[in-house]
Formats: sequence, structure tokens, C-alpha cells
Amino acid sequence: MVKVEDIQAYGKEHFDTMVASAATLQSGVQAIASAYGEYTKKSFEDTKSFVEKLSGVKSLDKAVEVQTEYAKSAYETFVAESQKIAGMYTDLAKETFKPLQGMVAKFTPAAAA
Repeated sequence: MVKVEDIQAYGKEHFDTMVASAATLQSGVQAIASAYGEYTKKSFEDTKSFVEKLSGVKSLDKAVEVQTEYAKSAYETFVAESQKIAGMYTDLAKETFKPLQGMVAKFTPAAAA
């Protein structure tokens, strides 16, 4: 026979699990948004610096050199930041679903040994 207390405890356990998962999700999304903001700020500053350097060149050769350096630097920064943020998304998914693993384990029949 199922007791009301058992049902309440079961509901509270699941509620607590969902709250933990939501809190992890919230902090992870904030960290990712912060990383995007930092990358955007750095990119803007790098572009500003590039334009200042480019406006000061006197020859076509120097302009091509400055532009090539900027393109290489911008690409390397983009790749590095993209990998960092992708890793943050992966970690976020793992951490968000970690509290739910216990719930799933209760409903998944154990594999036959």
C-alpha cells in the first residue's frame, strides 16, 4: 500500500533534483554569456587597433603586412575562443543532467549480470 508520506517524499526528491539541475543550467549559461562578452570586447579592441595601425601605413606592402597579421591573429583568436566556448557548452550539458541521472537510474531496469 502506498502511503501519502511516500508520495510526498518522492515528489520532494524530484523537485529538489530539478531545482539543482536548473541552478546548474543558470550558472552555466551566465558563464557562457560572460565568455561571449569577453570575446566580443577583445575582438572589438583588436579591430580598433588594426584600423589605427592601418591608417598609419604609408605603403601598400606595409598595409598588406598589417592586414595579414590582423587576419591571422583574428582567426587564431576565433578558433581558440570557439573551442573554449564549445567546451563550456559540453560541460554545461554534463553538469545540468548529472542530478537527473539518479532519477533515470531508478526507472531503468538493471542489466542482467
